[in-house]
Amino acid sequence: MWITAALLLLVPSRGQAATLEKPILSLHPPWTTIFKGERVTLRCDGYHPLLLELRPISTLWYLGHALLPSHKKSIEVQTPGVYRCQTRGAPVSDPIHLSVSNDWLILQVPYAAVFEGEPLIMRCRGWYDKVVYKLHYYHDGQAVRYFHSSTNYTVLQARASDSGRYQCSGTMRIPVESAPMFSAKVAVTVQELFRTPVLRMLGAQEARGAPHSAVVLRCETRLHPQKRDTPLHFAFYKYSRPVRRFDWGAEYTVPEPEVEELESYWCEASTVTRSVRKRSPWLQLPGRGNLDDAFTTASAPQAADLAPGDKPLSFRKPLASRSVPPVTSVPNTTSAGLQPPVPRVPTSGPAACAPPAPLEQSAGSQTPNVDLLLREMQLLKRLLNRVVLELKEPPGLPELSGTPETPSSHYAENLATPKTTPVGN
Repeated sequence: MWITAALLLLVPSRGQAATLEKPILSLHPPWTTIFKGERVTLRCDGYHPLLLELRPISTLWYLGHALLPSHKKSIEVQTPGVYRCQTRGAPVSDPIHLSVSNDWLILQVPYAAVFEGEPLIMRCRGWYDKVVYKLHYYHDGQAVRYFHSSTNYTVLQARASDSGRYQCSGTMRIPVESAPMFSAKVAVTVQELFRTPVLRMLGAQEARGAPHSAVVLRCETRLHPQKRDTPLHFAFYKYSRPVRRFDWGAEYTVPEPEVEELESYWCEASTVTRSVRKRSPWLQLPGRGNLDDAFTTASAPQAADLAPGDKPLSFRKPLASRSVPPVTSVPNTTSAGLQPPVPRVPTSGPAACAPPAPLEQSAGSQTPNVDLLLREMQLLKRLLNRVVLELKEPPGLPELSGTPETPSSHYAENLATPKTTPVGN
């Protein structure tokens, strides 16, 4: 009875085994390429349950698909191939590819994955650790660094553009200086730390704690599974102006006055040290009149209509809405029977800042505007007819008989033949 209870305490249950994470396989020294005859150490770190067995087995080792005889936590190997390890009840670890070379010169790169923002270190090593002179490092066939003698090549903050095939070349004194020798090319991949963020407008149900009429924007991204504990900061921008600096919050509430306008926003995600920064595409707000439709429809037709090129994301600042002033008649003092129309009551703000009217308006809301425009046009037509009649028959002018005489001809006649007035006796 006591032995059965001990077994139950020591052996993990199926639910516990299902939640175990795969062990971490490490390499010492941390280089994936070695010279022939050298040995390296592999270490498997993970959960090791205690089992009451005559020969306890805590770790399983694999070379390719073959099971190795060792069951220790660490082993020494010198055979090239793909190595994996497994602890009892846990999944198999990620692989390590070990290469063995018989060349004079090898390029050694880290075995573990290198992520964005982390240092990338490479080592050009000569046979039996001989000093390498006139050392060149190449990236995709282009020389990137030169050193007088053996020196590691380090990229302080790796980027995705640093991925590619690397190679080194140099000379060695064996015993005299040799001709330039080249190492084999090695592929290096810089892993993405987190995806490019996307700015999204939240609905009323998602924006918890915010007012019902508030517009909340969320900067969404996803970390790599191996780096899911990396803290990130977020910043928000309206066009090129920052509206909120970097902090821990991934959501931003748009101020109420800006909701009425067609504003464009974008966000930026970054590590705490700012070693990796990525920005999202633009997001244009649909305006207050189209907010409900933007929340309920996945295609967001209002945002697509407002943005150029039939796309909801716009890289151009939208033009301010300008309202066309109504046609009004000018009062004339000569027309006694005409009265100017009643002026409209001005709004609280200028016309350029007024929110755009919704696209869907009922026919009844447009009828008063059309009738007012027709009345003003008829009033203007009557005014123009009255002015034309007055020009044709100007009142108050004396009738002229005979041929009218121009002032210029009269002036010329006076200059040619001056008249004399007879004096009476």
